[in-house]
Amino acid sequence: MISGFRPAAGRFLSRSRTYTWNLRVYQVSRCDYHTDGRSRASNVWMPTKHISKMTEDGQIGDVNDLLIKGGFYRKAYAGIFHMLPLGLRVQEKLERLIDRHMQSLGASKVSLSSISSQELWEKSGRLKDNSEYFGFLDRKEARFLLAPTHEEEITTLVGSSAHSYKLLPIRLYQISRKYRDEPRPRQGLLRGREFIMKDLYTFDDNVENALQTYESVKSAYTRLFNELKIPYLTAAADSGNMGGNMSHEFHFISSKGEDTLISCNHCDSVYNEELTDGIAPSSPHSEQAGSAPGFDLEGKPAAASARVSTGVWTAISKDKRTLIRAWYPKFTVPEGSTKPVTREVNAHAVKAIVSAAGYDLDASIENPVLQWTAHIKSAKADRESSTERPQVLDVYDSHVHAYNRPPLKILEEAGCVIEDIECLRLDSFPKTNRKLSLTRVQDGDQCPKCTQGVLKTQTTVELGHTFHLGTRYSEVLKARIVNRENDRVPMQMGCHGIGVSRMITAVADSLADAKGLNWPKIIAPWEVVVVPAPGNQEDALGVYDLLVSDKASPIDVLLDDRDKTTGWKLGDADLIGYPVIVVVGNGWKTNRILEVQCRRLGIRQDVPEGELLPFVQSLLAQL
Repeated sequence: MISGFRPAAGRFLSRSRTYTWNLRVYQVSRCDYHTDGRSRASNVWMPTKHISKMTEDGQIGDVNDLLIKGGFYRKAYAGIFHMLPLGLRVQEKLERLIDRHMQSLGASKVSLSSISSQELWEKSGRLKDNSEYFGFLDRKEARFLLAPTHEEEITTLVGSSAHSYKLLPIRLYQISRKYRDEPRPRQGLLRGREFIMKDLYTFDDNVENALQTYESVKSAYTRLFNELKIPYLTAAADSGNMGGNMSHEFHFISSKGEDTLISCNHCDSVYNEELTDGIAPSSPHSEQAGSAPGFDLEGKPAAASARVSTGVWTAISKDKRTLIRAWYPKFTVPEGSTKPVTREVNAHAVKAIVSAAGYDLDASIENPVLQWTAHIKSAKADRESSTERPQVLDVYDSHVHAYNRPPLKILEEAGCVIEDIECLRLDSFPKTNRKLSLTRVQDGDQCPKCTQGVLKTQTTVELGHTFHLGTRYSEVLKARIVNRENDRVPMQMGCHGIGVSRMITAVADSLADAKGLNWPKIIAPWEVVVVPAPGNQEDALGVYDLLVSDKASPIDVLLDDRDKTTGWKLGDADLIGYPVIVVVGNGWKTNRILEVQCRRLGIRQDVPEGELLPFVQSLLAQL
């Protein structure tokens, strides 16, 4: 109940009317909002739910659930989340960290509109029927989309105002909302339909300067990720749909990741599986194929000594004219071992091989055989296209026997005779005649680059990506400058992204344990929480003031002054994941001793009041 209610009355005169009012004045008996300048838990909305379920090994099963229980965000719709105060503090700290490192490059911050023109994306060639974008029409039927990235817009913007090499270099970055119509949103913020991203766009007058810029940005990324003090990997990567001929990725190792990184223990090369070229090592270790029925080069059953268990993976070209069949060993037996290693096809390797042979493979098409046979039937019905014979391209791993007459039962099912089909064979890399490797790397495989080391695979989450774009966008969008030779040339561009919102989940997943989250100091919602026992609330104010007293090296401190038991608040602190917890407990009244906890460093120690500040500072320096 609110106490102290009393009514009041009065009159207000104007030129035309007299107004009367009856005021109700309230006097609140207890103020729940403190305005003394201290950060208090009672002033922050933290709808936490204590942990109730864990996996059998004592770990948290789903970090997304943990972030929801910790009061960091709430799911609004599939792949769309509302950030709550704790989550927003983490996000804002991460953005400030990024700001600092981007500004160290001399980059200026901008904010581009989330709405982009579909026509602009058509000019760049990125607007396709299967593109994952949110498109819409305005009331005048103009076509727009919610931008998943901003290469087209930033190129148009800079191209309209920079016309001479004297105005370059230009470094522009933003931290903004992006949108992608994910067909299957999952893993919380790791794979969402709305997300926060930092993108830096660079413009230089020639290739040499652009590559120097690229290395500068890559170094800034390294310094940024080092500040998080979490192990990460930097890998050479495929530029994919972004374009360009050089790119690197920054990854956290995570079982929830969707990328596979491959590293060598000898030459220290690290690369994304997507970058696999499909070329077998020049001096491969002796490796035997599995002993299961196979065929020789004439299509006849092979001798027992040469038998191999063969799998086939299918895809079609984008024009649907060519069916690609990749033949690979289902398992192999490495040198010095009797244990077979199961093999899976690497679609990226197959795509690289057939692309080098002049075929544009689309690995995303579902039911490729059905779509290919349907195309054959429609082509036969269409007299204009009947002169183009459909093709079957057979691609062979070096561990399997190639067919001279491969089985074509699929043609009979499509109502075709073998004379209708052009059968092609590929068992070596175009132009080099190197043998092919169509399977995914397994731990212990030979490194194809140095041929001396062995490879290791790790599942990871991509957090940052740097691209040297060259003239991929400036050429088609006519962003040109007059260079030093007085020639009009397209600008050299770079694009460098960091997934801000997905990093929140990735960092949480890297450090969470059975008790809850465990943030690194640099992005924790607060670095230290002070938890007073009942009766020690006033004393806790002095502890708080002591911790924030060093203005030269300020500590971000929260006072948990909520009306809860000490045990409840400590459980909440573990769940939220503050790096350091300071308990004003029983030892304070008698000896002015405080208990300091740091779960990540395995520390739980009684510390005298006079030693508290330097001790906490030393802990934070390690986090």
